Amino acid sequence: MPKVLNQNELDALLDMVQTEGTESVETPESQGGTVSAKPDFLDDSKGYNVASIDNVYMFDFKRPERVTTGQASALEVLHDTFARNVSASLSGYLRTVIDFRLISVEQFTYSEFTMSVPSPTIIYSLSCSPLQGNLVLEMNPSIIYPFIDRLLGGASNTQGQLIERPFTTIETSLINTILGRILDQLEESWSTIINVDFRIEENETNPMLMQIVAPNEPVILMSFEVKMGDNSGLVNLCIPFKVIKPVIEDFTQTNWFSVNDFDSAGKEQIDLFDNIIKAKIEMSAILAEVDISLADMLALQPGDIIDLQKNTRSELLLKVGEEPTFTGVPVNYRNSNALQIHKKINPRNAII
Repeated sequence: MPKVLNQNELDALLDMVQTEGTESVETPESQGGTVSAKPDFLDDSKGYNVASIDNVYMFDFKRPERVTTGQASALEVLHDTFARNVSASLSGYLRTVIDFRLISVEQFTYSEFTMSVPSPTIIYSLSCSPLQGNLVLEMNPSIIYPFIDRLLGGASNTQGQLIERPFTTIETSLINTILGRILDQLEESWSTIINVDFRIEENETNPMLMQIVAPNEPVILMSFEVKMGDNSGLVNLCIPFKVIKPVIEDFTQTNWFSVNDFDSAGKEQIDLFDNIIKAKIEMSAILAEVDISLADMLALQPGDIIDLQKNTRSELLLKVGEEPTFTGVPVNYRNSNALQIHKKINPRNAII
């Protein structure tokens, strides 16, 4: 059988490789003999191309990290934007301030992820067509119950009570409305890289029952902290590496920032403009304003005349919302009363 090197021999071997020293290292006297200071793949006499070996790095087979630092940074930037969009979406939907914030991007095995989340919890399996495989989204009950309470009319600062029981059909339906908005924002964020259709496949309350990949399969885990009033909890997005592998090369900082600077910024401006031009706002023309005493007002009768100190061609003030914005004169347009705008005024200088 081949000889197994002890720790002292391994340390000496590594020292000699790093310093490119002598060709052999003496083993301890108790073992006897010598060992080559260079393994076969570093020995020029073996015919290997030593110049092609750039560096040597540590690899943990129990926790393989297959995403490069640059790709991890790009994933962090992309999902940080996703978190801000979810904050805005849920704040409008729940009518209260929701802080949805990315706190970490880590690489684990799937078994480590399932053991790290609480039980019971609510955990969803998500399909991600056209990518192959499923993602997992876990939402802690510590924030789910306050969301449900808020949707049913509770206050945002009410402390949610954790209930040790399965979710009812009504509660699951309410949670799905929250999840639907989260998935909409996730699809929009990923659209800068690839158009993905995220759909709910199944849900469980015990994370150990949600086995979408082998326990030792490497995954990318993104954790988000969610706050609503005095309540807080975590939302975890678990992406198996084999799912994201076909497009992982596209998750680079260079690609992300180039898309974000041009395509995304332009799309946001167009969407913002579209929403603004569809907004409805009230406009009102002020015919006149006069000061009279309370006694005179109480004495008014049908048929009485109030002198407004204006003629039919006097300029009127036009308010947009509550702000004085234009002046104009009353006209008849297509058998309707109208106001012909003469000039725009500065609201700060307007005299009402």
